[in-house]
Amino acid sequence: MDPIYHLLPDAPKPVTPYSHAVQAGPFLFVTGQLATDPDDDSLPLPDGIEAQTRKVMDNLARVLKGCGMSFANVVFARIYLTDFKRDYAPMNAIFSSHFDDAHRPGRTTIGVCDLARGGIVEIDLVAYKP
Repeated sequence: MDPIYHLLPDAPKPVTPYSHAVQAGPFLFVTGQLATDPDDDSLPLPDGIEAQTRKVMDNLARVLKGCGMSFANVVFARIYLTDFKRDYAPMNAIFSSHFDDAHRPGRTTIGVCDLARGGIVEIDLVAYKP
């Protein structure tokens, strides 16, 4: 089966040339999302880790929904933080609230120097739908 490249009208406008998600067989690889506004890309990113994490999770939910999936399908996540020590706990509280305790995805969280658009958190996902 050839991969399916998803560019979704309800998801945030890509900041560089990429697909919102690529489906390969039963797996969906969701491109890292920032806290951009899907309706107005010119708006500044929200202030603070809580607001940015909520917006990132909303953007991820839009991509998943556009591909016929939800957070229940997520099997792995990668999270990138520009201030790991300061932002890990509050980001984690918001991120974790999107997953059932019995079905938490595998995860890697990485401290990075910088993110596009001045973001302080970016998250990408791998989802599975048999």
